[in-house]
Order: sequence, then C-alpha cells, then structure tokens
Amino acid sequence: MKAIEIRNKYLNFFKNHGHNVIPSAPLIPENDPSVLFTTAGMQPLVPYLLGEKHPEGTRLTDYQKCVRTNDIEEVGDNRHLTYFEMLGNWSLGDYFKEESIQMSYDFLTKELQIPAEKLSVTCFAGDEDCPKDEVSASCWKKAGIPEERIYFYGKDDNWWIAGEEGPCGPDTEMFYDTGKPACSPDCQPSCDCGKYVEIWNNVFMEYFKDKNGYTKLEQKNVDTGLGLERMTMLLQGKETPYDTELFEPIMKKLEELQKIDSIQSRRIVAEHLRSSMMIIADGGRPSNIDRGYVLRRLIRRMIRHLNKLQISLDEISTLIAINVENLKGMYPELEKNQATIQEVLLEEKNKFVKTLAHGEREFNKEMQKAKQAGTNVINGQVVFRLYDTYGFPPEVTKELAEENGFQIDLEEFEKLFKQHQEKSRAGSEHKFKGGLADQTEETIAYHTATHLLNAALKQIIGKDAHQRGSNITAERMRFDFNCDHKLTEEEKKAVEDLVNEWIQEGIPVTKQEMSKEEAIKSGAECMFIEKYPDIVTVYSIGDVSKELCGGPHVSNTNELGRFKIKKEESSSSGIRRIKAVLIKE
Repeated sequence: MKAIEIRNKYLNFFKNHGHNVIPSAPLIPENDPSVLFTTAGMQPLVPYLLGEKHPEGTRLTDYQKCVRTNDIEEVGDNRHLTYFEMLGNWSLGDYFKEESIQMSYDFLTKELQIPAEKLSVTCFAGDEDCPKDEVSASCWKKAGIPEERIYFYGKDDNWWIAGEEGPCGPDTEMFYDTGKPACSPDCQPSCDCGKYVEIWNNVFMEYFKDKNGYTKLEQKNVDTGLGLERMTMLLQGKETPYDTELFEPIMKKLEELQKIDSIQSRRIVAEHLRSSMMIIADGGRPSNIDRGYVLRRLIRRMIRHLNKLQISLDEISTLIAINVENLKGMYPELEKNQATIQEVLLEEKNKFVKTLAHGEREFNKEMQKAKQAGTNVINGQVVFRLYDTYGFPPEVTKELAEENGFQIDLEEFEKLFKQHQEKSRAGSEHKFKGGLADQTEETIAYHTATHLLNAALKQIIGKDAHQRGSNITAERMRFDFNCDHKLTEEEKKAVEDLVNEWIQEGIPVTKQEMSKEEAIKSGAECMFIEKYPDIVTVYSIGDVSKELCGGPHVSNTNELGRFKIKKEESSSSGIRRIKAVLIKE
C-alpha cells in the first residue's frame, strides 16, 4: 500500500466517523516564535485544545507536515527523518477513550488489514498524580487485544505533555510486531531491539499541569498521531523509509551518479533535500539564526555528502526535478514553488562551496597541529574560529573530525558560542517565550499592529505588497513583505504615520466566521490560503484591514500605543523586513 493510499484511507475513515478534514498548517508557524517549525499535528490546535471553539467543530482530522530538528545528525541511519508527515484525529471535548480506541483498532485491522495478532498496546501504569489507566486497557480488551499483549508503563513512556506546563494526560500507544525474533524472553514494546515498532499514539488530555501540580481539565480532549513514513515502510515490508516510493526514485538516481558508494551519504542527501524543499516551499529561507540556520545546516550537510559521493553539484537541479515529479501528487506546493526552490538551493550551494574550500583547508592545518602535539582532540577555540571566521558549521567540523579519527571539544565550543550569541543577539533572549502559550497583552497588541502595517504598506508601496511572514515577542514585531526595493525614508515615514493615524482614530476590531469562499470574495487577505479550513475567522479593522487570521486581537486600535519603525532591511531576495515597536505613552 502506497503512502498516498494510507493517507487517503485515514482521512476518509475519520471523515466517515463524523470528523471534518482540516488542511495541513505550514511548516513555519505563523506568529508563533515559541518554536522553529511545526513539529506535530497538535501544535496548530493548541488554542482549541485549551477550550477555544474550532470553526470546523469538535471532531477533526488531517495530515500535518512536520519538521523535527533534534535528530539531524542521526539522519543517515535506517530510521531517522527530519521532515515527516503525521496523520491525526482529534476530539475537542467530544468522544474520549472508548470511542478513540475502538476507531484506532478498526482502522488498523479493517482499513489497513493488519492482523490483530501483530498488534500490542501500552497504557499508563499510574502514580501519585493519576491512577492506573484500567479504562484504556478494558477498551482494548473489548476491541480485540488480549490481556497478554497489553502492557503498563510509567510517565516516561505513557504520558504526554508539551513542555513543563500545560494540558496533558495519559496516552495509549500501539505497536506493530515486525516478526523479528525477540532479543530475550522479556522482550516487549519498551524494548528497542526492533521487534516492536510504535505506530500510533492516542493522548487523553484530561489534566492541566502548572507549578502547583495537576488539576482536571473541564474539556477532555483526544489528540492522536500516526507517522505516515513509518506506517508505509511497515505495510510494504521494507527495512527503512528510504526503500519506499517516497524516496526510491531519488535513491536510485544517487546510486547511478555516485562514484564512491555510501548508503549513509545517499540517505542524508535524499532526506535533507526533501526536507529543505518542503521548508522552502512553505516560505523558509537560509540564514544564520533560528529556523533559517536549520535550513542552511540541512542544505550544507546535503552538499557535503554529495561531495563525499563525488556527485557533481551541477546535478542538484536534476535531483530537485526528480523529487518534484515524484512527490507533487502528495505535495502540489513543490511543483508550484519549483523555481523558487531551485533558486534558493543553488544560491546556498554557491555560498557554501567557497566556505567549504576555505574551512577544510583550515581544518586540515589544525588537524596536523593536533597530530604533532600528540592529541586526537580539536579544541573548542579552533572549532569556534572556523565557525566565526570562515562560516564553517560546527557540525561539519565534528563530522570531519570523526572521519579522521579525531574528536572536538564540543563543551568548550558551546561555551564560546553562547558568549557569541549573548553579544550578537542581545535583547532577543526572550524570543522563544511568545507564541500560543504566551498570549499576553503585549503580543496581542503586536499581532493586531501587523494587520495595520500590512494595510499601510499596500497604500504606500502598492497593492501587490503582501505579508510573507512575521515574528512577534512581547518587546517587538518583525514583519516580512514582498518588495523590489529598499524603502526610502519618505516611504518609511508615510507608513509609520498612516499606522499611527489609524491607531489614534480608535477603530473597532471585529471578528466574523464565514466560509473561506465568502471571505475571499469579501476581499479578506490571508497568508497561506491552503492552510485554512472551510469555515474561517475574519478580523476586520474598520474599512482599513480585513484578514483571515486565528487571532487574538485587541478590541480597538486605540489600545496599541505609538507605532515606531526601528529598522527596514532585506530579508531575502525580493523580501524586505520591518522591525517595529509599540510605545505606550
């Protein structure tokens, strides 16, 4: 069964069980600086899990594009991926454990036709905060899982919470028996020998944790996640995701082109290329900080392994075209943005070729010095100098060192890098405290101000100026928009004056729910139209602004304070960036 078939079966199954299908949110979270990328299906739904009403109701399902960055260096083995797709279904105060478990069992055994004897499940064992989850175990028995394949584990395995505080609860996880021999008589789902593979996780959010402990939520939710690549691999009887149709064409081409054989390098190139293309298609661009640095790191690691395979970097365009052709049925945004993807990747390639040549020469000098000194450790000052002077990524230095039997003093590098960050990014240390979990008066005001800024740019610069991204903290706003020139001082002042004029007018901010088609017909603007459900929320600021947006916003513009542009600069090719503050007077 192919990946697209599994996805469609999943969405149709839950649609037939009363769920509304909602579109995938972009990989780059809008107005959420608390995370670099969308990492799970639940992330865009946090406000609704906390009680806000979702326009599509209490039963939802979708596929969600996800990027997780903590395993980049593990990519190249037989299972780790940076980009992956998560299938999910949610109950927002609707059904709970029994119906959730029965639907999961039915989907696995009837739709995917997995033999019931291949399934084992785990439940929460209980502790002083929450009792043993006998309810889930009973539901599994009723569905068809025998008691000997139901296991109980503690919080490390069967409890979910995002961060230190927030909505949380016990979960139940489903495991697929691959048929591999047990590593011992005690082998069970908690073992990582490879016999059991986790395929699905149902979280039962019935608690809220804060500094004082756990309390019961008024609204009980179900939050589930099923990894598409992993399920595809298992159902096709493949050893790795790279053996499935998602990667097969690109892996085959790399094998044809390579002059040095390395399955690890081929996997790294294939995975990082797909991840980079998906991020770029959703608006990501390489830079030296935050998500831009993650993208730069993915591209540069891919290029280094193309070099290791001795594949000409001129083949990057061919590899992009192969991926677009192979994946456009699942991700039409790749074909739509193919020219941009190619432009960004080739520009980054050209930059890195120079960096790589300089950095490797310097690294080889330092390696010879270390050999003469009788040590196999490259000190952290060298690693930092390569990064700071030559732009040579520390992870590349680490890989080069390991390939030559050396180690790097990572602890010393991180200490120096932290000092560098504190100097170069002073004042932005609170960047990741915002987002959905931090809807303060300040962030809400800045969110509303982005709408006014967007409207002002259309009047002053031109109607074709559109928002291309934003980042908000409690101290400032950052707003990206398309524009082919640096703003003049006159243009900046005119934009600033117009925003302040609207603020002083005290214009009410109103909220309406309507169909997406009605919203577009009414002239409402939005970024990433494809991410919105059929029923949308439209915020209007008098006759000044009308946008599709998830909110929240102030009720009147006179709550904002004075708007001041602090800086206007280039963000990337054809994209300008304004940094501004609101001054309370």
